[in-house]
Amino acid sequence: MKLIRFGAEGSEKPGILVGEKRYDVSSIVTDYNESFFENNGLEKLKAAIDAGTSFPEVGADVRLGSAVARPSKIICIGLNYVDHCHETGAPIPTEPIIFFKSTTSLCGPNDNVIIPKGSEKTDWEVELAFVVGKKASYVEEAEALDYVAGYCLLNDYSERAFQIEMGGQWAKGKGCDTFAPLGPYLATQDEIADVNNLPMWLSVNGKKFQNSNTSNLVFKIPFLVHYLSQFMTLLPGDVISTGTPPGVGLGIKPDPIYVKAGDVIELGIEGLGTSKQVAVAYSK
Repeated sequence: MKLIRFGAEGSEKPGILVGEKRYDVSSIVTDYNESFFENNGLEKLKAAIDAGTSFPEVGADVRLGSAVARPSKIICIGLNYVDHCHETGAPIPTEPIIFFKSTTSLCGPNDNVIIPKGSEKTDWEVELAFVVGKKASYVEEAEALDYVAGYCLLNDYSERAFQIEMGGQWAKGKGCDTFAPLGPYLATQDEIADVNNLPMWLSVNGKKFQNSNTSNLVFKIPFLVHYLSQFMTLLPGDVISTGTPPGVGLGIKPDPIYVKAGDVIELGIEGLGTSKQVAVAYSK
């Protein structure tokens, strides 16, 4: 299945994508949230679809929201592509680097990205994200995929001055409003033949900057589920973003390139769709 959320910001409804058509499933699903995943919502929804339940169609012009409702956590993995480590001059991690994005950074896949007040170094990062399907604590790596509901496209926007130059935690540069457009949809595991071999790309104003493949991940998804669950309980609906490949603005030599108002950022991962954000300056 491919799960979507649609409608005005703050009033999104759950739906599904079948081919190119969207359908409203709010008659049987409240939202794609912790309760949905925790209470076997995926299995119940699939059973309703297989039974031929009729759902109203949703227009292609209706806004898409974040593929899941606000989760308890957005956990990100830093420096998880070998060649991205090289471009930033960082050593390849021997254990995953973990940071958090605020849940208020979550937005729709095609919403505007707001350049934060005072920002001069807003950057882009195409990433493969996955959504936790059930409560996970001290999970064995061999069983880890049993805890994954599905996969999404995510742009891990980062304000590099806030992140790197201001000291303290990376979270300052990662959690700004609109810095986590998620979707267009959540693809359940059966939709993706090999999550470890998905081409991914990102362009700015039509110029491709990132062009890689999930095969280049340092730490794969099963290990990440296992590893993270040693330090915290992962709850159903939590979003984990697995890191970005090379081609971020910070890594461009000799002069980094950063997002400015009016820029159009487009990105995609094979099997997980595409998204597009237009950059706008912060205003009250």
